[in-house]
Amino acid sequence: MSTGLIIALIVIVAVAVVAAALILLARRPQGGRTLRRRFGPEYDRAVAQHDGDARAAERDLAERVKRHGSLRERPLEPAARDEYAARWGVVQERFVDSPQEAVAEADRLVAELAGARGFPDGERYEEQLDALSVHHGHHLQGYRRVHQATYAPTGGADGSTEELRASMVEARALFEELLAPVREDARQDTAPAAASVPDGRSHRAHVPSVLTRRHAKGS
Repeated sequence: MSTGLIIALIVIVAVAVVAAALILLARRPQGGRTLRRRFGPEYDRAVAQHDGDARAAERDLAERVKRHGSLRERPLEPAARDEYAARWGVVQERFVDSPQEAVAEADRLVAELAGARGFPDGERYEEQLDALSVHHGHHLQGYRRVHQATYAPTGGADGSTEELRASMVEARALFEELLAPVREDARQDTAPAAASVPDGRSHRAHVPSVLTRRHAKGS
């Protein structure tokens, strides 16, 4: 066998290996690094749910992206954002006397706001959670916590009020993200709208500050 033929065979084999690698990469919708960056803590949670099998978790997460990645969040009118922010403030005030009821209302409010933004409605909680994880995976745990506290309350055990408070604080992070204008919303927050506000600031909802330790009765 001549040297030229050997070199040609080596080149053919190398090209075949590269082509096979490219095909495998194309079949994998998103790599682990991309999924980890997109889902944040939800990536680690998915891996744990699959007993440490990262490939199985990535298949699950990639399927979520396939189902919900094209979802475009609906814009909110500035007045609607203000109303949601005010309702959250009422929920926080209610926490003082009725922590469990306030957490249940926070759960319903986040679900309602997510539905208003175009995510599956709260009646389809698991599907809503999957869709939210694709777009807001870094701030989803708080919503999950208030939902669990609503439907599987811990009762009056010591420390439960602090746990409820922590879940409310975490849920507020997702609430604020859903409340904030996205690109579609920016068209509504135009200069004329800002001019209608006496101090000249843009018309954005103000979400009350997070719960502090003194908010809960007896804490």
